[in-house]
Amino acid sequence: MGREFELKFSATPQQLTEIEKNWENWVDFSMETTYFDTLDSILSNQNCTLRHRRENGCSVCTLKTPISSFGRGEWDAWAPWNAQTVSALFDAAKLPAITFSSLTAVCGARFHRRAATVELTDSTVEIALDEGVLLGGGKEIPLCEVEVELKSGEEASAVAFAQALAEHYGLQPETRSKFRRALALRRGE
Repeated sequence: MGREFELKFSATPQQLTEIEKNWENWVDFSMETTYFDTLDSILSNQNCTLRHRRENGCSVCTLKTPISSFGRGEWDAWAPWNAQTVSALFDAAKLPAITFSSLTAVCGARFHRRAATVELTDSTVEIALDEGVLLGGGKEIPLCEVEVELKSGEEASAVAFAQALAEHYGLQPETRSKFRRALALRRGE
């Protein structure tokens, strides 16, 4: 299991441009994400997220589970979206199996990501600048955010870096994941 620890901030395209000017070695990704759940919302009711993402055309399937306020358990499979892959994710997470045929696409996201790795004194973080749309219920809304994800080292260092970044660029904390915002769009919330 990987452990995902990240902080998100809502931003404007202008803020993304300003942040981009201060670091080098950006890597570009085209992201197309579909989130899945059962018709009776078994996964989202347990604060779990199951997604299939195309990253620059490559298939990655991910299952996320709650573990702490900023962190999540995260299992990835760079594999096709199929019953075998999904079953392996649930097995790895030690969650009760959900049949592949009971899953349905519930919402999604389509965005461009620019990511850069930043070495701090006692940790390494990735800054991700995401711009695109969230999709749900036949509607879409703009997506523009900054993520600071801990790749290695101390959480406190990542939090301090993210807070300083937010203060410097006037970013606002975003407490909901892309999935939760797209799901709210689908539900008309």
